[in-house]
Amino acid sequence: MTNRKMFHLLLMAFSLLPAFLAYPGDSDDKRRLLMVEHDLKGRGIRDKKVLEVMGKMPRHLFVDASLRDKAYEDYPLPIGEGQTISQPYVVALMTEALRLKPTDRVLELGTGSGYQAAVLAELVKDVYTIEIRKGLAEKAENRLKELGYRNIRVKYGDGYFGWEDQSPFDAIIITASANHIPPPLIKQLKDNGRLIIPLGSTVYFQTLTLAVKKKGELDLEQITSVAFVPMIGEVQKKR
Repeated sequence: MTNRKMFHLLLMAFSLLPAFLAYPGDSDDKRRLLMVEHDLKGRGIRDKKVLEVMGKMPRHLFVDASLRDKAYEDYPLPIGEGQTISQPYVVALMTEALRLKPTDRVLELGTGSGYQAAVLAELVKDVYTIEIRKGLAEKAENRLKELGYRNIRVKYGDGYFGWEDQSPFDAIIITASANHIPPPLIKQLKDNGRLIIPLGSTVYFQTLTLAVKKKGELDLEQITSVAFVPMIGEVQKKR
């Protein structure tokens, strides 16, 4: 092996070290700090407010107690009903891409555990989040209330139709994949508003896509490849 190859192997090994510095007996605070430093900053997240919020958000309270020791690993975890809580990096990436302001009103499709909604609620004025699975919607609503969030409203329903009586929204985040952007959501987005969605026709891989509404039309920007669970409900009729 050449010295150059050895050097690159060592660099790769050292880049992984933070992930191995968290041991079973470590505190949630230490695990969260390592997550932010290694998996968020280390992968290019730069928004200071997003990093600050995710550095204090107790992700372990949004997963089953049996998964607590995995709560700050950078991968999705099951939350029941075939759904997952997204990996921290993807949560940070989607949140950062929306370029949120404190006065924004945000619509989320796919409440899941409520983790993404809680992150948003620390950054914006109001969060409206819709979950199509009643059991998850009820659990998330109770959890968010117990954590003291008063600027999050949870709705059980089909997110495809948005939340018309609370529109328009400054930003919309869709945490399940679809092969198109639902037209009702485009109508409910403010001009110059931002929408982010895992867009694609396969159930395994999609393209994280940012849409900015300008004079009624959407400018699309592809960000990266992702893998999200698919949206269900009305969206399935439109394939």
